[in-house]
Amino acid sequence: MNEAQRRQILKRPLSIEETGLTMGMLSELALKTIYNAGEIGGHEICRELCLPFVGVVQPVLELLDREEMVNIIGAQGFGDQAYRYTISRKGIERARQVMDRSQYIGPTPVPLPRYNAMMRAQAVGEVHLDEAAVRPAFDGLVIDPAMLDKVGPALNSGMSVFLYGPPGNGKTTIAERMARLLADDPIYIPYAVAVDRHTIKVYDDFNHKRVNGDEEGGPTSALSMRSAPGPQAADAMDERWVQIERPTVMVGGELSLESLDLIWDPVAKYYEAPFQMKANGGMFLIDDFGRQQMDPQDLLNRWIVPLETRFDFLSLHTGKKIEIPFEQLVVFSTNLDPADLVDDAFLRRIRHKIKVEDPTAENFHEVYRIMCKVRKVKYTREGFVHLVREWYVKRNRPFRNSHPRDILDQLLDIAAYKHLDPVATPEMIDMACSAYFADL
Repeated sequence: MNEAQRRQILKRPLSIEETGLTMGMLSELALKTIYNAGEIGGHEICRELCLPFVGVVQPVLELLDREEMVNIIGAQGFGDQAYRYTISRKGIERARQVMDRSQYIGPTPVPLPRYNAMMRAQAVGEVHLDEAAVRPAFDGLVIDPAMLDKVGPALNSGMSVFLYGPPGNGKTTIAERMARLLADDPIYIPYAVAVDRHTIKVYDDFNHKRVNGDEEGGPTSALSMRSAPGPQAADAMDERWVQIERPTVMVGGELSLESLDLIWDPVAKYYEAPFQMKANGGMFLIDDFGRQQMDPQDLLNRWIVPLETRFDFLSLHTGKKIEIPFEQLVVFSTNLDPADLVDDAFLRRIRHKIKVEDPTAENFHEVYRIMCKVRKVKYTREGFVHLVREWYVKRNRPFRNSHPRDILDQLLDIAAYKHLDPVATPEMIDMACSAYFADL
């Protein structure tokens, strides 16, 4: 898709036909909005539906008025958009019937084909980073340059990454810094997607961060702070789309196969998009892979087709299947041996395999000194030498990047309890380590 086609999708609709939806679906959503509000103005309905008045909302309200579903009780200002609406007795009965099918109220959904086209046009693989862009994102971390030479190409691939290695060496932190690099290239997603008469809610405040700085709650509260759609400009944007940073969706042991399909709410009667749909255009991080309450092979089998074809199939509760893009960087992060989790056939499908090794003695020392500054603990050479000799060399314990932070936090707890200055002396190091390490 070229830029002109992308702009066409994002162009504000000037008629019912240009919304891609039927008059029936739009009138039902408008009726539910009026029913839920009790009393509401025409410009407020536009704001809630994210649609312009002229050509779209106006004919919908005229239809509801002709069919005696609503009452016009006055106006606040001039013009048809200033009319105030309430639900009629006939409209209440109709609204209840509509609510029995779906209680979704909010921004008008966009048709599934438009969502699919836009997500493919904004694929994470379209992001191209070089060394000059990648290295600053990892400032403050003690990381081997050879590691960064693997991270950069993995990001540019937009495909899949397997981060593995011993615990406590920063795999999750590395993935989060990778995500930070992607976030600088914003994308558009819809608040919701329409499939036949069903609605799939896509945008949420937890997984998506708006670029315009409006971080007030979800779509409804955010919309309440926006002015009504303005004049019918030829290049005005369809407000059913919201600009966000490329998303990072992180899941851990709570991940289940059920959460990777459309989530049907039997009470509200609309769908919540699954994790991978919310991650489209960004990163889907599966942390602690292998710790889920399922066989890892079952989870991996779920990804074979999407990883190879770049599309996924989701199921409606009616049994109908829909196709959506799978345009995201999938990162599997695990402390376990990959050989114990997956077979060679699956590993071949993972584009990049990055092992996060234990730090060298020099890197461990650098991390320790940095954390002393961060935690405001006075560094002593004698204390560090004692730490390494007594708690690592003599006990044959490997270095971990997380240990300095954790040991110094223990030291701070002890210093506060004993009313001592936080100084990393051998004595304080011994007390902190004896409380931290589970040595028998």
